[in-house]
Formats: sequence, C-alpha cells, structure tokens
Amino acid sequence: MNNEQIYGKLIIVSAPSGSGKTSIVKYLLKHIPDLGFSISATSRFPRKNEKDGSDYYFLSADEFRRKIENDEFVEWEEVYKNTYYGTLRSEINRICDSGRHIIFDVDVKGGLRLKKEFGSRAMSLFIKPPGIDDLRQRLIKRGTDHPREIEIRINKAREEMGKALFFDKIVINDVLERACREALEICEGFLNYR
Repeated sequence: MNNEQIYGKLIIVSAPSGSGKTSIVKYLLKHIPDLGFSISATSRFPRKNEKDGSDYYFLSADEFRRKIENDEFVEWEEVYKNTYYGTLRSEINRICDSGRHIIFDVDVKGGLRLKKEFGSRAMSLFIKPPGIDDLRQRLIKRGTDHPREIEIRINKAREEMGKALFFDKIVINDVLERACREALEICEGFLNYR
C-alpha cells in the first residue's frame, strides 16, 4: 500500500438472501486488513451463533423505530412486517475514526440507498446467485428458515435480481471460491491496491 491511500472509501455488498454475500464479505475482511465491517442493526431475533455487537446490533422493533425518529440511521428498511434492518450513523463514524475503509453487508434496497448517499466514494457490488432454483436449495440447506419464509425470500429475490444493473459491479456466485477471488480483485482495484 502506498502513502497516497485515501481512507474512508465504502464497499457496499448486496444480494438476495442466501446468495453468499456474508461469506464473500468475510473473505474480503480476511484479505483486506484496512476494511472495517459496518455492523447493521436489526429487530429480528438472533440466529444460532450470532452475537449482539458483532454480527448485528439486535434491537426491539420499538427501539429501532425510536432510532428512526431520532434520525440515527443513514438507511433503514422494514424488510418484513416489524422486521427492520439499517445502518447506524454511529457505525460509519466509528470506522472512519479508526482510519479504515468501510464494508457493508446489506440488502439490495439498503445497498442502493448507501450508494446514492455516498456516490463515487462508494463502490456497490451485487452478488448474484446462478438462478432461483439454486438459491432455493441454498436457503433450504442453510436450515434457518421455515419453508413459508423461504418462499417469501424467493419472491423477494426475484424482485431484487432485477435491480442488479443499478450496481457498479456484479459477481455471479456459482462457485464460492471463484466469486470470492473476483470480488477481492474488484475491491482491491477500487481501493487502489493494484
């Protein structure tokens, strides 16, 4: 890395649920030490092995709505009824104050809002599954959702995949290792590491 590196750039990683974005974000964090992970807030219950303040800030729906009223979010979305996700302004400040770049693992609408907010300072990356059937199998294999919820996620994914063209870059995750390497190359280019 050279001395001309400018900190405070933002990498926005978005995808339909089950597309592998979290695995790719973890890979990027491992291979780009100057990245700080923006921990999203949510009103959903933690999944097995998720920790508050590490994976998400878990808030009640009422707490989340209070933070919305107090303008504490850069972006937020009621993804499902009474299930909110959002990016706290304090998270962006925390990472920028540490002198690192920021990486976001957010849903598609959140990714588009962040890109609009930060413009050329941000690079938006859409992780696309090879197809809907493949995505359904990944969600079933993950084993965290009821079959009815999987169908809700699949219907939402169809809509979200239509928004891929609004992102700066698209990576098709048909083979995770290859998708991770491709995402790393794109991000290093954006951060001027190559």
